[in-house]
Amino acid sequence: MPLLGSLPRITKSRVMTEITGYHAHVYFTAGAVDQARALCEAARDRFDTVAMGRVHEKPVGPHPRWSCQLAFPPETFGVLIPWLALNRDGLTIFIHTCSGDDIPDHTDYAMWMGELLELNLAALE
Repeated sequence: MPLLGSLPRITKSRVMTEITGYHAHVYFTAGAVDQARALCEAARDRFDTVAMGRVHEKPVGPHPRWSCQLAFPPETFGVLIPWLALNRDGLTIFIHTCSGDDIPDHTDYAMWMGELLELNLAALE
């Protein structure tokens, strides 16, 4: 366990109000379409603040695999993310902030469950 004195200093601090929401992108392959759809539908049905997007059976935007987006407000993060962690059953999930600054939202302010994949960031420019 590192001592507090050895932790890096935070030089710039942003406020939570800059985050207006989150997206969780569930990635899948052709063989896992039904599994991914079921996970996304279960999340939408369990959490009334979660909106489920289309199930894309092709890469869309910066996303390197087929995907389905779950959009949710900051207040839902603390219950949805642990639920996804326990129920993703091997699916890769990319989670990012929605702050209005697409590149940092998809890089600096993002997290992964499962395999780390390379995004097509040119699609965000």
